[in-house]
Amino acid sequence: MEGGGGATLSEIYQNSKKLLLRTRDGLERLERLEFSSSNPVDSPELSLAVKKDISQIQSLCVEMDHLWRSIAAKSQRDLWRRKVEQVAEEADSLKESLDKYFLRHQKRMTEAKERAELLGRANGDSAHVLRIFDEEAQAMQSARNSSMMLEEAYSKGVAILTKYADQRDRLKGAHRKALDVLNTVGLSNSVLKLIERRNRVDKWIKYTGMVVSVVILYTFWRWAH
Repeated sequence: MEGGGGATLSEIYQNSKKLLLRTRDGLERLERLEFSSSNPVDSPELSLAVKKDISQIQSLCVEMDHLWRSIAAKSQRDLWRRKVEQVAEEADSLKESLDKYFLRHQKRMTEAKERAELLGRANGDSAHVLRIFDEEAQAMQSARNSSMMLEEAYSKGVAILTKYADQRDRLKGAHRKALDVLNTVGLSNSVLKLIERRNRVDKWIKYTGMVVSVVILYTFWRWAH
């Protein structure tokens, strides 16, 4: 019996057996690459070649199925039927193994993609957290700088007020001494009143300066906060 290409049933069968051997070998190589290390290696060329061989075997099985049915002798017909069915079953088994390989490969690809996306989000979140920490650190540094400026301004204000207090004490002492001297030399009351009036003006100047200093310190404190 001859097929459509002129080959006999026996020749087609021999070709299918050779293809089965090559397909099993290719599939075993794929699985060795897959399980040989913790990082599976994929061979697209080899997997495509195995898939093509299985398709060719299945096509040969269809052709052989037509041929064995044309055999006249029942014993020969039953023999070839079993042989063709055996080849077809082996081809189906290899196809099932290859499909499982493709499913595992697809799962690995999906997991790798998900890990990459998760890592990308993690990096993005880490960058966001670091940015928040940087902003908080800058805010704390700014607050420390403002506090130092405020303390410095406060120290200067205290120094100014202390200086005014010292000047006030000195003025009081000078006033008393002047009164004693004037009383001693017997100057007129009008001169004394003039001096007292000048002393009051000096007091107003002093108090005004103190109020202005307090206002400046309070304004600076409000600005720093």
